[in-house]
Amino acid sequence: MRRNALSDFTNVKSNGKIAMKLPDDGTKLVNARICSEDDDVMLVTTSGRAIRFPTTEVRVFKGRDSTGVRGIKLQGDDAVVSMSVIRHFDATADERAAYLKMRRQQAGASDDEVSNDEEGNENASISAERFEEMQAAENLILTIAAQGAGKLSSSHDYPVRGRGGMGVQAMDKAMRGGALVASFPVELADQIMLATSKGQSIRVPVEGISFRSRSAGGVKVFDTGKNEVVVSVAWIADQGEDEDETDVVEPASE
Repeated sequence: MRRNALSDFTNVKSNGKIAMKLPDDGTKLVNARICSEDDDVMLVTTSGRAIRFPTTEVRVFKGRDSTGVRGIKLQGDDAVVSMSVIRHFDATADERAAYLKMRRQQAGASDDEVSNDEEGNENASISAERFEEMQAAENLILTIAAQGAGKLSSSHDYPVRGRGGMGVQAMDKAMRGGALVASFPVELADQIMLATSKGQSIRVPVEGISFRSRSAGGVKVFDTGKNEVVVSVAWIADQGEDEDETDVVEPASE
């Protein structure tokens, strides 16, 4: 991955500009987003690993023809499926653990499948004011797996760690819902469009998807058939009261 100044992409001709040099090993560009130095980058892989780190850990490259730096360490045939930019927030491990426990209670989620790779004390406590502050800074992370399972989880459930590691668990270890297809931030008022390998599609309101721990499995969002998998998930922004026009953003995965 790499970070460039927007000024590197001025005066773009009709045939485009090379944004990043890719090695000749089948590597593909996953995503590109505008970010600031107050943001974090989150990468998620098909095997259910996620890593989150400050954008400042990726230096600003002067040119556009280098391959960049490692964002996450991959094993076997694992591959990055999603790159998102989310709000940075500084909180201790105990604050995060206390917030997530209260957040699950608020959402009616079970504590049975809580992340086991956290350093925080889940018996810690935070004030109501701190909870509100963290909730205001929270991104909801939507995760969808190939067999149609999905969930919402809190961005505070993804610890900020250094770039280049293996990350943390973003789905149940058994991966019962199949490989991850997409993972990106959403708002409750948004909708998503899922498409399958057999050409079926469904439009789903985000608010109807269950809130769960990042290490928990998903719940059924799309009832896929035999030998059918979800291949693409697109975000549809909230249009308020105007139902005639729909702003469909690029697919998160194909």
